[in-house]
Amino acid sequence: MDNNHNITIQQPRWMAVYAVALGVAGLITAEFLPVSILSPIANELSITEGAAGQTMSVTAFVAMFSSLLISVVTQKVDRRYVVLSFSLLQIISSLLVSFAPNFFVLMLGRILLGIAVGGFWALSISIAMRLVPEKFVPKALSIVFSAVSIATVISGPLASFLDGLIGWRYVFLLVAIIGGISFVWQIISLPSMPPAIPTKLRSFADLLKNKTVRTGLLANMFSFVGYAIFFTYLRPFLENVTHLTGNTISLALLVYGIANLLGAIAAKFFLQKSLFLTLTLSPVLMAVSILFVILLGAELKFAILFIALFAFSFGSVQVGWPTWLTQSAKDQAETAGSLLVAFTQIALTVGAGVGGLIFDKLGINVALGLGSVVLILAVALAIPALKKNC
Repeated sequence: MDNNHNITIQQPRWMAVYAVALGVAGLITAEFLPVSILSPIANELSITEGAAGQTMSVTAFVAMFSSLLISVVTQKVDRRYVVLSFSLLQIISSLLVSFAPNFFVLMLGRILLGIAVGGFWALSISIAMRLVPEKFVPKALSIVFSAVSIATVISGPLASFLDGLIGWRYVFLLVAIIGGISFVWQIISLPSMPPAIPTKLRSFADLLKNKTVRTGLLANMFSFVGYAIFFTYLRPFLENVTHLTGNTISLALLVYGIANLLGAIAAKFFLQKSLFLTLTLSPVLMAVSILFVILLGAELKFAILFIALFAFSFGSVQVGWPTWLTQSAKDQAETAGSLLVAFTQIALTVGAGVGGLIFDKLGINVALGLGSVVLILAVALAIPALKKNC
């Protein structure tokens, strides 16, 4: 069992677990909100959609460093206060974005969010493990990850729908309110959690010396780069190529979210059959889906079909690589988990950033096409990493 769970817990603190889950859900919702409302943000602040897409990349970039450094920087701080600090940062971030008069303030808010996302996400698993007896740990983790899945599903379509009703600024204001509820709930329910055995930066370097782990992390990263390029610039494609508007875009994003949730649920069955096939075929299906969206996406039925296939396939990637990592680095689970978060945030940074530059310079089809190419590269990296464990 992880060092964070070396204190005997007699009774599960389910209210605290749910408070942590709501906090994670609020952070994930805030991180991905710009995806579905890039165009309105860009129009009101007089910036390009590619520049608006950098609100995704800067959050992911900061979260990458936060996920690695948080356990080192706060190694002497009670985890209760660390969690509360991140929840407070999410509120401040959402308020800054909601009232942002210009691009600078918008980015400042997203930078603060990155600190909270990376740190909270890196600690959420170990914190959940410290709130319940050992036999209830799987259930506690399931609650936290379910909150992430639900937030991922609803954030895009709900933000797009609410943008049409009240505007994107009020959407972020609502997220700040959710953050406030989470903050109060955590104050009431979270117990004192003294810091665990200090984490050293050297432990990350030591784990990365393992070639199999290193290659697998890179394969995961490339998969998420391809995902980030496609998902970040999906709304501009639907607007400019499929010619959707308003609630129709919300419906398309809802289809994406539902398909992704179903894919994540189905992933456990696929992974039981073959981890190797699941993590090699899923990126291939994602790449093929992107190509068909580019070729046939002007027609709504084809756009929806292949967007759904992409989202469903991505569900297996989301669940598959953490599953693989528990097998490849089972004795260093906390360190490996932090690295996985960091590599994923690097991917989101690169995907949204490079995708935005190409979108502005060469157009939406070239940007999405790059996502397809990157996903094939992910497969090439996955094969040698997976052969070691499958």
